[in-house]
Amino acid sequence: MREFSHIADNLQGQKMFQILAQAKKLEQKGNNVIHLEIGDPDFDSPPNVIDAACDALHSGYTHYSISAGMEEFREVAAKVTQRSRGFLPTIDQILVTPGANIQLYLAFACLVNPGEEIIVTDPCFVSYTSIIELCGAKVVKVPLYEKNEFKIDPDDLRKLVTKNTKMIIINSPHNPTGSVMNEEEIKAIYDIAELHDIYLLSDEVYGRMVYQDKDTQFYSPSVYDQCRERTLLVHSFSKSYAMTGWRIGAITAPEKVIKRMALLLETITSCVSPFVQLAAVQAMTDSQVYVDGMIAEYRKRRDLIVTGLNQIEGIHCVNPGGAFYVFPNITDTGLTSEEFSELMLETANVAICPGNYFGEAGEGFVRFCFANSEKNISNALYRINNALI
Repeated sequence: MREFSHIADNLQGQKMFQILAQAKKLEQKGNNVIHLEIGDPDFDSPPNVIDAACDALHSGYTHYSISAGMEEFREVAAKVTQRSRGFLPTIDQILVTPGANIQLYLAFACLVNPGEEIIVTDPCFVSYTSIIELCGAKVVKVPLYEKNEFKIDPDDLRKLVTKNTKMIIINSPHNPTGSVMNEEEIKAIYDIAELHDIYLLSDEVYGRMVYQDKDTQFYSPSVYDQCRERTLLVHSFSKSYAMTGWRIGAITAPEKVIKRMALLLETITSCVSPFVQLAAVQAMTDSQVYVDGMIAEYRKRRDLIVTGLNQIEGIHCVNPGGAFYVFPNITDTGLTSEEFSELMLETANVAICPGNYFGEAGEGFVRFCFANSEKNISNALYRINNALI
């Protein structure tokens, strides 16, 4: 008898969590591990958001909500989109979800048939390829290059579009590299999607986390069709509001797409907890001073880790424009990505993630998440340097 389904046999999970599990085992043995492997802010969730959740719980918001999400949430989310991206979606264009990962699954499952193609970057966030393959679709990779600061070259992308291409995924600011695409690059990619009449999924989970160096600013392709025709805008509260454990996000897309995605969400997980939705409403409507303070701290940490890594022999690191990741090149150390990461965990007690976990083009690189204190980052740099001597 066959024990598992084909789906279960091919599950990959997120290897960063597997590294976290290794690091936790070392901590149980008494090791002092510095965690730079997983994208989880070290800040607490905003106090006003926690208070709003508690108030909602005490007020009885502990029952089902409608599957698409509370109207109050979607109305506020629409206004936030108008402020941040310049257009006002209808509430029927917005679906409330438990985080952003499930938005990817819902989108792929509702829009892409088995055998059809989805273009992703290489390297890319690990869930893209895992979920695409889970849905039976084909992953097509456009490589990112260090010499181009890990930004998509539209000419490279254009060559990969075929009659079987159903969707393009972009992610700016980018995980794992922290790159931020400019307006010209974003528009060129949108034009490719429009020309070939394919969907464009824009993962904007790190949209608030742009450090505005020189000309670095956030741009979204959603402005070109206002998410009414082909653009799907993925968003979550996890990173910018330090709400990873709350599992709350929203996707904006054409109404006909949201209708189908809402039915699938209703089928597999019913709805998002209403008290969590009301806490998110508080996050969107109250002062953003707490969030702005976190981003200012991330910028300091970025500057610290980039400077420190570039002073270690065998390592050089591009300065990322956004998110809270750096993606240094470690090929001059003579180690593979996995060998380097294993050495750092076992010898230096610093947990990081091999670049090849994010795709073949990530070999020779590693990802550091600098969502940790300046003190811990400084200690990690010291330990890394000693481990390589």
